[in-house]
Amino acid sequence: MNILNKIFFWGKNCLFPDDCAVCESALIEPDETRLGLCRNCFASINQKVTDGKCAVCGKPLISETDTCMSCRNTRRSYDRLWSIFPYTGKYRKILASYKFEKKLPLADFFAEKIAEVVKNEPLLENAVIVPVPPRPGKVKETGWDQVEYLVKKLKKLLPDMPVSRCLRRGKSKVQKQLNRFERLSNLKGRIVKKTDAPNIALVIDDVITTGSTMETCSSVLKENGAQKVYGLCVFYD
Repeated sequence: MNILNKIFFWGKNCLFPDDCAVCESALIEPDETRLGLCRNCFASINQKVTDGKCAVCGKPLISETDTCMSCRNTRRSYDRLWSIFPYTGKYRKILASYKFEKKLPLADFFAEKIAEVVKNEPLLENAVIVPVPPRPGKVKETGWDQVEYLVKKLKKLLPDMPVSRCLRRGKSKVQKQLNRFERLSNLKGRIVKKTDAPNIALVIDDVITTGSTMETCSSVLKENGAQKVYGLCVFYD
């Protein structure tokens, strides 16, 4: 970080101090303010996960090798999915701080983690970013779309990677209020093509729980010309 940015962040922190999204301690250093996490929490969260992950859904393997039992028994529309953090404990708090409290600096932290995956994965070399579309009225109700904001931050880190907002979501119920079966049926026919699908798509979302949103987006992309569809979520449940 250059000297002018350091001065800016120091002055901003003095006048409008932020707190850590995890431990709620004051953020003092420029990088703490920039990412929304204190040095200690960043160090504990930023540790690499060494456990094996499923080659399809990206979730940690328990006793399986290469592919989890769920993916062996279920046909996925996406070709592969990467997920970074478990949606538990302090990680759940981080997403809530970002999504509901609008601690915007966390988007820079998430974007940096996504960019690391993209830069180190040959399969994504020619991929086009496709943000998961928000439900109608969401931006009006909440004032923003957390996935779109994240993608804009990601674009600054990956300026040569195109973004295609080729999907549109029709009116539907809020997904988090439904079970897995209801989520799948809730989105059926509600996510549709807005423009032509890219040949290789990388669908970006903040969290994957039942996987119904990712599955529906991937299916629509494949039906409309995408040859390969990959997914990348910051959190997995």
